[in-house]
Amino acid sequence: MKHLCFFCLYALVILHGLECVLPQTPSYGERGSDLGIQVFQQLVRSKPLENVVFSPHGVASILGMLLPGAHGETRKQIISGLRYKKNGPYKMLKKLHKTLTAKSNQDAVLIANAIFSQQGFPMEESFVNTNKDNFRTETRSLDFSKPQVAANEINEWVNNKTKGHIPSLINPEMLDATLTRLVAVNSIYFKGLWKSRFQPMNTKMRPFTGGDGNVYSVPMMSQLSVFNICMATTPQGLKYKVIELPYHGNTISMLIVLPSDEDTPLSRVIPHISTATVQSWTKMMRLRKVHLVIPKFTADAEVDLKASLSALGITDIFSEDKADFRHLSAEPLHVSKALQKAKIVVNEDGTKAAAATTAILLARSSPPWVTVDRPFLFLIRHNPTGTILFMGQINQP
Repeated sequence: MKHLCFFCLYALVILHGLECVLPQTPSYGERGSDLGIQVFQQLVRSKPLENVVFSPHGVASILGMLLPGAHGETRKQIISGLRYKKNGPYKMLKKLHKTLTAKSNQDAVLIANAIFSQQGFPMEESFVNTNKDNFRTETRSLDFSKPQVAANEINEWVNNKTKGHIPSLINPEMLDATLTRLVAVNSIYFKGLWKSRFQPMNTKMRPFTGGDGNVYSVPMMSQLSVFNICMATTPQGLKYKVIELPYHGNTISMLIVLPSDEDTPLSRVIPHISTATVQSWTKMMRLRKVHLVIPKFTADAEVDLKASLSALGITDIFSEDKADFRHLSAEPLHVSKALQKAKIVVNEDGTKAAAATTAILLARSSPPWVTVDRPFLFLIRHNPTGTILFMGQINQP
């Protein structure tokens, strides 16, 4: 059966030892998501015409997993980047993880965390326990002196947790046979069914003007229904539309952002986005009956997080000289690689639109057409916590 799916596997983090060294304030979901949005903004600056798919919550998760092992300036930089309170956010992170993985979300959201460590590598008990307690993190021992075997085992875990949609995260060259001590992985898999379904018979090939200015013929889904919609403005005065497409269950929505003026590039709107901006949309939105036309699309991306996190002031974790993970292990460690792979598939299906029929009776005026036929931004948000699970820019469906 066709359905709307979104899958992401986030952030492999590999920690290396050193050579010759032996033994309405924002919710916590919003704080972590804000750092992730800032990373996304850094990424798209260098890829203005590409499709980029990303999980802001994934960034927060992986840094949250490393946090109990960090000390001194290394810890300060992570805390400051995530805007967490100094005395440790673990109680709140535990609550957030519990909410996101609650039974009500189980069909839609699967979040899994794992730490793969070198056989015989001694990790501090408190680090392991904190991760297990807050993020239900699995811990496994591997033999990194056999990089191919270790990579295969990590990729198998990834493949399993993302239901086969991300079959491979790492290659053996990323692992150092003598220095790799630990690999931390966070995986998020999302499968959402539209609350108001698009009928496949209404999907037609229509023009879409790509980020490169070329016009492409792409399958566009359409439906007449009631959606939350608003017009917002950036501080520079640029207007853009926001449309909310709820998923079945109502706790998670996709928000689509489209500049109002066809000549305004998406890159002028993206720098203005934060969880506070998203919060402001929810206050402005009104239910309207519209003819909505949006493209079916599939996109995937792999991004290296090192440059973006460094630009945001999280630098010491990557430095052999400065990284301080003494609460993880007595052996000096630093992060050698941080990357994310994500994939999204969007198509017609969802639950039957029985509720939409009665809602349509509320709207009396002639419904306007909202056609998403040029580059747009999407965000997938867990509404009760404000957590941004995924976001992306689509330049060419």
